[in-house]
Amino acid sequence: MTIIFQGLAPIFLLILFGYACKVKHFPGDAFWPMAERVTYYVFFPALLFSNLAKAPLEGLPAASMAIILFGTTTLASLLLLALRAGIRSGGPAFTSVFQGGIRMNTYVGIAAAAAIFGEIGLTLSAIAMATLIPLVNIYCVWVMLRYASERKEGLLKVFHALFRNPLILACAAGIVVNLAHIPLPLFLLNTAEILGRVSLPLGLLSVGAGLSFGASIRSWKELGMSSSVKLIVYPGITLLACQFFALDATATAIAVLFTAVPTSVSSYILARQMGGDTTLMASIITWQVIFAAVTIPVFLALAT
Repeated sequence: MTIIFQGLAPIFLLILFGYACKVKHFPGDAFWPMAERVTYYVFFPALLFSNLAKAPLEGLPAASMAIILFGTTTLASLLLLALRAGIRSGGPAFTSVFQGGIRMNTYVGIAAAAAIFGEIGLTLSAIAMATLIPLVNIYCVWVMLRYASERKEGLLKVFHALFRNPLILACAAGIVVNLAHIPLPLFLLNTAEILGRVSLPLGLLSVGAGLSFGASIRSWKELGMSSSVKLIVYPGITLLACQFFALDATATAIAVLFTAVPTSVSSYILARQMGGDTTLMASIITWQVIFAAVTIPVFLALAT
């Protein structure tokens, strides 16, 4: 438990520091959207590519991990759909509950994996992300179209966007280079690795800058429902599934970690674009970061 705490404490401190910087308007309000953009399109993909290109993929339980994550994400999604009857504030509110229940903050997940498990943690994180990013986006956009949006072309657009997602492309490129034994110049890999080192601190600072403690909370019920599924039920069933299928300890910990992290700030962007409840979404994003500081260490301790 001490190792887990030592690995997670700096992550949440960086998030708090990012929030403090935003409150103090340092280095300026225009900085944070640009920082998140360059991290998403350059630094984070470089980290994933450089790690996957040189990692020993042959001995990893990639298929088992992907199948488990697919199954538990689908179960969590079905549970959220079953809970919709208890949400009286309408379809847009439910879409925010749903997004909060299954989306994951990749910055928090990969930073925790790297801090606690090192290089193998980064590699398994990339496998988890390659599984979860397309699946979660498809589920969330379908729910937005069904319960909040009048735009019927949205699902086609999400498939198109997935093929251009820089994180998915970086994972795919790294895996192809690795398995096909494509020789790359050492300076190119070193450059990608250096760029990748920027992604974790800057990404976590951006997470903090995206928090909104001033957002009003109209419904603790919806917040509690979404957060309970995301931070307790979802990682709980993932842990049980990993143990049932005898996944090794490190892969189990990474699978559980990526289902236990708080929801992504991108949930707010999708809610704003497709008619979700943005006020509720902002509250869910913010409070889940606080709750996750308690729940993530517990689940990682159970998984390891």
